[in-house]
Amino acid sequence: MTRKIPMLDLKSQYAFIEKEVLDAIQAVIKSSAFIQGKEVGCFEMELASKLEVAHCISCGNGTDALQLSLMALELQAGDEIIVPAFTYIAPVEAVALLNLKPVLIDVDACTFNISPDQIERSISPKTKAIIVVHLYGQCAAMEKILALAKKYKLYVIEDNAQSILSEYIYSNGISVKAGCIGDIGTTSFFPSKNLGTYGDGGALMTNNANLAKTIKTLANHGQEEKYIHSKIGINSRLDTLQAAILNIKLKYLNDYTQRRQEAAAIYDRELSRLTNLLLPFRTTYSTHVFHQYTIRVKDRDKLKAFLSNKGIDSMIYYPIPVHLQPAYSYLGYVRGDFPIAELLSEEVLSLPMHSELKEDDVMYICESIKEFYNYG
Repeated sequence: MTRKIPMLDLKSQYAFIEKEVLDAIQAVIKSSAFIQGKEVGCFEMELASKLEVAHCISCGNGTDALQLSLMALELQAGDEIIVPAFTYIAPVEAVALLNLKPVLIDVDACTFNISPDQIERSISPKTKAIIVVHLYGQCAAMEKILALAKKYKLYVIEDNAQSILSEYIYSNGISVKAGCIGDIGTTSFFPSKNLGTYGDGGALMTNNANLAKTIKTLANHGQEEKYIHSKIGINSRLDTLQAAILNIKLKYLNDYTQRRQEAAAIYDRELSRLTNLLLPFRTTYSTHVFHQYTIRVKDRDKLKAFLSNKGIDSMIYYPIPVHLQPAYSYLGYVRGDFPIAELLSEEVLSLPMHSELKEDDVMYICESIKEFYNYG
């Protein structure tokens, strides 16, 4: 019997916290403090505590967070920023919008994250920062990247929109939360994220008090005091209603994460004997929070169509690497420049993954994949 299994099930998640959310929203409406209400400051403090970082500054969305991080570094037009070639477009977009130059780097074929081994050869006297995207829920190889950044005096910005609560484990055994390792971390609270709100939202994390002050100023029209503008800033705020919702969902984030990991373990167990596909790789230096459960398959499009006929949603993150996007043709890259990014764009397929995913649904997905490959 065909089922309908979505990539994401926010309705079921909401049903469990409905009363808490409605009470929180009602409290904001009664207070009428829709902008910069007390819930915003509360959320910033609670998130900073959860991530064990000194400063958390909320903003309008994850892309704004990336732009604010670059603005805070006071870079000059034409400065070069290293960015992975296989990623959602937001970090490259933020670089380009500020008249900086994106310098693309290929990614690791196993982790899908930026390859530290290829960074050094692309560093020039104009290079000022590296944007690291912790893709799908697992940290990039930060120890190597931080060593390069120190050697060449570069800033490190972490795009942590997909890996909140993932932990990076240093070679000495010390662990640090993703997004809190480099100079500035950014995240998104888009509804589909592991910690998502019911609209847009974002945040930046840093242990540097001066950067935190600058970011807060830039996000508020460049004003430290009302009507006194010390910098050219933007208007990017997390509204109080969204902060109130995030305050509720943050309490459940550990549980949401554990349930995603449990679903991933079932996928691993059931699909591990299939030789036609590659399962998500686990590094020794990072935990995985499974924003996505992404496999690699040669006949990706046929499998995707087969699963759709079974009522199973799946998604391709991402079908076109950055260097082949029309908007970025001005960078001068051509097909073949980043072979791993290109290969991944042809092979990756993300299966349903969310905190409400039931074991029998995962089993149905796995059995359908086995059926496609005539296994068992």
